[in-house]
Amino acid sequence: MLDPTHLRSFATVARLLSFTKASEHLGIQQSTVSQHVRKLEATVGRTLLVRDTHSVALTPDGETMLNFAGSILDTTERAIAHFRGPQVRGRLRFGLSEDLVLSRLPSILTDFRRRHPLVDLELTVGLGDSLRQLAHNGELDLVFAKRSAGQTDGVPVWRDRFVWVCGRELPSLGADDPVPLVCFPPPSSSRAAVIAALEAAGRPWRLACTSGSLSGLHAAALAGLGVVAHAETLVPAGLTPVPAKAALPPLPWFEFALSSGGHAFNGPGAALADTILSSADRLRSGD
Repeated sequence: MLDPTHLRSFATVARLLSFTKASEHLGIQQSTVSQHVRKLEATVGRTLLVRDTHSVALTPDGETMLNFAGSILDTTERAIAHFRGPQVRGRLRFGLSEDLVLSRLPSILTDFRRRHPLVDLELTVGLGDSLRQLAHNGELDLVFAKRSAGQTDGVPVWRDRFVWVCGRELPSLGADDPVPLVCFPPPSSSRAAVIAALEAAGRPWRLACTSGSLSGLHAAALAGLGVVAHAETLVPAGLTPVPAKAALPPLPWFEFALSSGGHAFNGPGAALADTILSSADRLRSGD
């Protein structure tokens, strides 16, 4: 039998790639987390994590186990919630970045509402920096959005990177041509990242389309108006990598993270944060 406690410790280490951060998140000793992972490895007879003093990495067996762990923990949580009855209630003002609207998150929110029918969920969709400011002002309880390198507020869910994508109707773009940008208005981390990358490379650019909605950006890109910087794991159907001949500069990494304006997660916010963290592999893969 696979112990859910061992699976939760393993999944947390695998997500954060750190035993120290995992122990802080779970509220248990680092030695206990290590013991849980060793017992899980002993149960399945496989090495799941490769670790040294500086890094932690998943083995191929670890990647497979992470998928199983997510399913097992999700089923366990749903069973416990069903038989114990609803424990969480109250109002939850949740801020969600545009990037995540077309991911698997809506189905995860549906599961959350089914498990916690006494939670009054209010959803606000917008740009990450604006949502975090609302949380800081006490107008949102929980925010799930991108955070740029150097930002440390909140809890990381997964690491991603921006990639250049476009629609099939984009006119030929050469290495010396001004880059037509399709992007969010400021404040936007993707907008800031692409402009900084282009200017650092000395590449001319122009704004071809600005839209506050992701659907607007997708429509403009599909019509061939310009190129978009998009989270690599969440690129929607119809958009493809910009051809290499365009010689666009590489774009930075970032993280999708949960934050609450500097306050501790509690009540409905803590319950939704745990649900999202335990579903990170589903969100990242889109399966």
